[in-house]
Amino acid sequence: MTIQTPLQPKPLFVQIPDDIALKVTPEQFTALAAANRDLKLERTATGELIVNPPTGGESGKRNLSISGQLSNWFEAHDTLGEAFDSSIGFELPNGANRSPDASWVRKERWEALTLEQREGFVPLCPDFVVELHSKTDSLTGLRAKMQEYMENGAQLGWLIDPSTKQVEIYRAGQTVEVLENPNMLSGEAVLPGFTLTLKRILN
Repeated sequence: MTIQTPLQPKPLFVQIPDDIALKVTPEQFTALAAANRDLKLERTATGELIVNPPTGGESGKRNLSISGQLSNWFEAHDTLGEAFDSSIGFELPNGANRSPDASWVRKERWEALTLEQREGFVPLCPDFVVELHSKTDSLTGLRAKMQEYMENGAQLGWLIDPSTKQVEIYRAGQTVEVLENPNMLSGEAVLPGFTLTLKRILN
């Protein structure tokens, strides 16, 4: 006896040139993200789809150091808010879907969300964000993303660039401060008591 099974469709891989913008609706983005959980997808406020390639080994270990240090602080200060790694997706007030390399949200803002909102793309902008510049990133694009975070409600942000050993500090309502090869960063009043040691990140 022969059992016939339906043919399984073969996956199609589409390469999108940099000068072509593929636009998707919020509903289409949600479906794409659910079907491609191994990819880090983002969507701009105007609907352009961004596919971020996997990071290399150096960026991976730097990301781990950032997330690990933030996690250690969070475990000792969990009454203040919630911390997240790069796997989370936020839907910003301007409609963009973003995934910072590390982030944190004040507890009262997190607790104001419904369970459904917490389980999907979180509909808010984090209070604190970190973006790490890697070889596959456009520095101009990362700077625009940091400005977008600040315009949508972030209070403090760090753009860390190991290639130049610089850190750009973004604060709500202030000009960007650039630090040259700092040893440590402070969470200031936004994340009281948090310090990020940069030994494993800038070297």
